[in-house]
Amino acid sequence: MTGALPVSGFVITKNEGERIEACLRSLDVCAEILVVDSGSTDDTKAVIDRLTAEGLPIRFIFNAWPGFAAQKQFALEQCIQPWALNLDADERLDGDLRAELPKLIAAPENVAAWRMKRRDYLIGYGYPARAVGERPKLRLVRTGRGAYDLNQQVHEGIIPDGDVGVAERGSMLHFRTLPLAEQMLKENSYSSLKADQRIAAGKRKSPWRMLLSPPGYFMRMWLQRGYWRCGWPGFIMSMNAAIYAFLTEAKTFEAEARKRMPPIDQVD
Repeated sequence: MTGALPVSGFVITKNEGERIEACLRSLDVCAEILVVDSGSTDDTKAVIDRLTAEGLPIRFIFNAWPGFAAQKQFALEQCIQPWALNLDADERLDGDLRAELPKLIAAPENVAAWRMKRRDYLIGYGYPARAVGERPKLRLVRTGRGAYDLNQQVHEGIIPDGDVGVAERGSMLHFRTLPLAEQMLKENSYSSLKADQRIAAGKRKSPWRMLLSPPGYFMRMWLQRGYWRCGWPGFIMSMNAAIYAFLTEAKTFEAEARKRMPPIDQVD
């Protein structure tokens, strides 16, 4: 199916050798697959070279790391097909979404982009049913009809120029398999980026959010997004969201508190 659709699939990478192959193979319906790497030292490039030799239409570009949003914007600007589709290295398109792509890109001109469902792999459970998961994410956009918000340091997203549809079939599969200890390090890192982003934007947040936001995030994941259907793995997923919410609020409060009262070791 190589080269079947006028779509540039694009992925940013650094040391993704263990995950990148399934991602790129799922994009073989695209006329172009663009990989923008920021300096991998593992076998990422070797995997890409092997897949290129097999015939996948991969174009590999090095770009020094400028941040998540800026790197994805750079990759988007290199896309040469009428549509651009972004995946993370640990994501892949399921069969239904691959089959749905021709319908999506045949949309009328007023439709600038599409949101697509994403399902997270849960350790001890597998992929949940399509009814379970986060709200659909905007990942497919007409080239030249959207751009990343460069003020976003984490959870970066495309701002579309036009209407946005939601794909009715299929999902991106997020092969999320980090051990919990490593996942907590990731939540810690992302919450720092989010807090820094808020502070840089001058957005003051009430300290009461430390109390209200974590259970709010948990209930949103557990009940509204259906992770209760997935038993204890779904509970852990929902708690991860609550921990991320708490760390973001606590770090925002701490940064403001340090400005108001710089730490001084007071000795009687």
